[in-house]
Amino acid sequence: MNQKSFALPPSLYADTAPPPVATPALDADRNVSVAIIGGGFAGLSTALHLAEQGTDAIVLEAREPGWGASGNNGGQLNPGLKLDPDAVEATFGADLGRRMIAFAYNTPVFTFELIRRLGIACEARQNGTLRAACHESHAAAVETTAQQCIRRGMPVTVLDRNALREVTGTDRYARAMFDPRGGDVQPLSYARGLVRAALARGAAIHGQTPAMSLRREGGRWRIETPRAAVRAEKVLIATNGFSGDLWPGLSRTIVPLFSSIAATEPLPEEIARQVMPTRSVLYESGHITVYYRLDASNRLLMGGRGPMHWIRDPSAVAYLMRYAPKLWPALEGIKWTHGWNSRLAMTADHYPHVHEPAAGVLIYLGCNGRGVALASAMGQQLARRLTGGETAAIDLPITGIKPIRFHALWPLAVKSVVLYGRIRDRLGL
Repeated sequence: MNQKSFALPPSLYADTAPPPVATPALDADRNVSVAIIGGGFAGLSTALHLAEQGTDAIVLEAREPGWGASGNNGGQLNPGLKLDPDAVEATFGADLGRRMIAFAYNTPVFTFELIRRLGIACEARQNGTLRAACHESHAAAVETTAQQCIRRGMPVTVLDRNALREVTGTDRYARAMFDPRGGDVQPLSYARGLVRAALARGAAIHGQTPAMSLRREGGRWRIETPRAAVRAEKVLIATNGFSGDLWPGLSRTIVPLFSSIAATEPLPEEIARQVMPTRSVLYESGHITVYYRLDASNRLLMGGRGPMHWIRDPSAVAYLMRYAPKLWPALEGIKWTHGWNSRLAMTADHYPHVHEPAAGVLIYLGCNGRGVALASAMGQQLARRLTGGETAAIDLPITGIKPIRFHALWPLAVKSVVLYGRIRDRLGL
């Protein structure tokens, strides 16, 4: 795929989302309070919340808003962080740790309320998230996570194999944690809805406008784009898996991974009733995660690790197409119509990162596969920090930029980790 192309990657979402709102390229210099670089969920949500506060903000997106992982992910709104609550508190202390946990586990609630408030039509359904263990060896970890959540008063439950058979339609899973706060959306429809809402409230959004350089000039920040410059009091960089060299060392703080999705044709009603009958979303608890959901048109969307390059059809992730009939034999021979992927950002410590490397510069990236709800909710917090400065507390730690050691070796390392993880998952280790 030509990375210079502004066209959306081919996907089921691109075929079914409402048309985009016009976000023409910036063609005249602008002076604003806040400039946001990156038109994904974090950037769009921040622009929306700034505009609602009366702060003039501009979003600069290299392609179309929602072009990256925001408009091409699995569509799951999953509560929590990668690490368990006890580990979060042990690392960050009682005060910040508890705030991080409360914030992260309620991000789906925030996002669904935002969608309802803005009236965004994006197939939003709050039918819960299942974190499911395939093997007894993984079931203990799921149980541990659930018990830590229960101790903190969260509305989660543990399901055994029999209960899981009822809610998933398969006997694959030994144990699962169910959190009713989770659910799903059509993510590109949601991204385009955020664009409409932000524009309606006064934010400026420009696609096809890559930020080419960022420098301090006369007490403000100057951003050069191909046809015009933006001068801003403050800047948010929210480029996630597409972070480059705009800020020194930033691209080496993440590992950009491709996550791939395959989608079936709409399933016949008699088959659809057998597959995830409660319409919860599910992600597997293992070393290499597979995740899936049935969408509003009864298509099965199944995702996981795939090639470390762009794909255009489901044959590139044939292992997902082989896996589905193992879960539900009725899917044998079903037609798979779409296969696509995008790049997301993983961090070495598995936490999202917030940086303030200079006065008036805020950076957010590293959603680690939880970006739909997490980035949406972070928009409110980032807006608060941008307007309130250092006195405005947010519910994530603000850390220094620390490039990953031996970062140049990450493509080889990722392939090795994926292969090793799949072997361990197959053996139940």
